[in-house]
Amino acid sequence: MEKLIQITSGRGPLECQWVVAKVLKVFLEEVKNNNIDYEIIHRENGDENLTLKSVTIILKSKDLSEFLKTWLGSICWTGKSTFRKLHKRSNWFIGVFELEGLEKINFNEKDIQFQTARSQGSGGQNVNKVNTAVRATHLPTGQSVFVQDTRSQLENKKLSITRLKEKVLEQNIIQLQKRMQETWNNHLQVQRGNPIRTFSGTDFKKNYQERSFKKQRNVLKTELKNYKNDVN
Repeated sequence: MEKLIQITSGRGPLECQWVVAKVLKVFLEEVKNNNIDYEIIHRENGDENLTLKSVTIILKSKDLSEFLKTWLGSICWTGKSTFRKLHKRSNWFIGVFELEGLEKINFNEKDIQFQTARSQGSGGQNVNKVNTAVRATHLPTGQSVFVQDTRSQLENKKLSITRLKEKVLEQNIIQLQKRMQETWNNHLQVQRGNPIRTFSGTDFKKNYQERSFKKQRNVLKTELKNYKNDVN
């Protein structure tokens, strides 16, 4: 199972970009502790050092649902601004979202169609007499490259594979960025209230919020028991 996850500051100020960088560190620590494979495939640096506007990560594991239940949603950091110490605001929100509907382009040499041709232009006796040039086409995407760098057809073929892979991966990144922009527009205002996680302080201490009413029920039971004792 693969999931594409984006941690973003939305349109939040510099403080939110700082929070994204801090959350990323905690997120990756938990990913490693849960034996989940990951790959950071895109990051947009923030406006100051050690800050991030957004980061996109591929997670790979047999089951990611339980892990993501504790992360997907808005995340709150409570503390004084590290950039504007006199700022009155103390709650800063960022979002962790799943990017859905994006098909990753897999590059496989078996999907390449090769054609040989005579090299073009000056280059010696072999140039126009031997088919040393190579055109390589990636059939799933239609991307192609033409290589005639050397007089060896084998070397040109190797070069064509490398260049074609770079071209296909570049297309994948463009597709990803387009999808990310759509998601960014959908989450320009990161949802506030009822955060999935809350952190506080410059040391980024975890303050997990109670997500059920178990604690409140126990308090009510105690109060009711004390009330009955007082009545009796």
